[in-house]
Amino acid sequence: MNFCFDNLPKEGLHEECGVFGIYSDGSLNPAYACYNGLLALQHRGQESCGIAVSDYGVMNYRKDMGLVSEVFNNSILESLNGQMAVSHVRYSTAGGSVLENAQPLVMRYVKGTLAVAHNGNLTNAVEIRRELEKKGAIFQTTIDSEVICYCIARERLRTHSAEEALQAALKHLEGAYSLLVMSPTKLIAARDPHGFRPLCMGKLNGTVVFASESAALDACGAEFVRDVEPGEMVIVDKNGVRSVMFDTTCKKSLCIFEYIYFARTDSMIDGISVYEARKQAGRILAREFPVEADMVIGVPESGIDAAIGYSEESGIPYEKGIVKNGYIGRTFIKPSQSERMKSVRIKLNPINDMIRGKRVVVIDDSIVRGTTIDRITNMLRAAGAKEVHMRISSPPFLWPCYYGTDIPSRGELIAVNHSIDEICKLSGADTLGYLPADSLDEMLGYKPCGYCDACFSGRYPAATTKVTLKGKERGGMNFDEDKICASKEED
Repeated sequence: MNFCFDNLPKEGLHEECGVFGIYSDGSLNPAYACYNGLLALQHRGQESCGIAVSDYGVMNYRKDMGLVSEVFNNSILESLNGQMAVSHVRYSTAGGSVLENAQPLVMRYVKGTLAVAHNGNLTNAVEIRRELEKKGAIFQTTIDSEVICYCIARERLRTHSAEEALQAALKHLEGAYSLLVMSPTKLIAARDPHGFRPLCMGKLNGTVVFASESAALDACGAEFVRDVEPGEMVIVDKNGVRSVMFDTTCKKSLCIFEYIYFARTDSMIDGISVYEARKQAGRILAREFPVEADMVIGVPESGIDAAIGYSEESGIPYEKGIVKNGYIGRTFIKPSQSERMKSVRIKLNPINDMIRGKRVVVIDDSIVRGTTIDRITNMLRAAGAKEVHMRISSPPFLWPCYYGTDIPSRGELIAVNHSIDEICKLSGADTLGYLPADSLDEMLGYKPCGYCDACFSGRYPAATTKVTLKGKERGGMNFDEDKICASKEED
């Protein structure tokens, strides 16, 4: 029986995007390397994608709505000739889901051309944009990434190089950004002082690669070198690789949900295995919420690793009780409700013979709004499950996020409005257990990595402005809906 979930409200979490960039010595074709890298980062955004290349200073680009495999083909990649490139996959947490907002942004200005790919959310973007508009700036997108471009262009008028301009511009930016900037002669990577979003560096011979996750380095054959540090800018040009620490005053605060959900299982982020972190979350759940059951199953894909950990700790056999259609992406990333409905209808299907008559522990990664909280429970009961015990590998969401994750306002969060017992009843499960908020250090192996758990604790490591807060209560920080254009720097 294939389950249908009709009329689904917006539920689940959204992560803004993924970035990939390359400065090649000829051992890797930049356009094809970006294509492979973006395929590995497709889970971070499925609305739009793009690649911009620099061929001895002449920039060319292609971007469009849709998946990487839909936007690019051999003929397009062959036309994108160059020695370096930046690329992007996007989900819109700020700005609309339209072609004009697709990245990379390729901007022409008085000093030449600049290409920018950005992952994160600026918390002071509205203020900066208004300041620039009062001075005559005309914005052609509705995304905060264009604010970054304007800041770089403005600083470039009074500095001697793109890297100096970027370093000066970064002093004005607050919030989350993992950033790739390409001038005609340089590729620059920068990570905000808190390190909210991941960014790593790899190499193949003399080729240098940057990516949101290490799995993307593997996809293009590059060897992982290290993570870009919070507050660090890495510059690559004909003279090699050099690093500048532009801000060392902040405590490291990587988004904890990278480990719980966003990142690929096979990625390493800031020295910690995503797979091991998720398994450890399952082990903790087994100790905190034991139950007599016949099998443990995980909701594909992010619930599977935690389910394995739960099984190992509890001794209850792990089984593949739910099958995911591999050709359907993460349904929550679909921008409209109608598209999510179409995707969910064919995304998950239980293995009825495996589940019938069994007491089942099911592991999922999160409950956000709770508008579709009963979908998995009803599916398993319809397949004949005798009992359904739900375990969630994250703590309850109690606060919104302002750093690039589309966690909604407090009034929309089910854990704010209902007790865990009430949520259990709404879900239709026999029992319900969340990962304890005080076990996150244990989940990460007690490694001193530094993380942001504001969505669980309300402790925000970076300032949030009144404008940002008001925008979030409206359901996301969006600028007035303008129309866009893409544009191209000399160093």
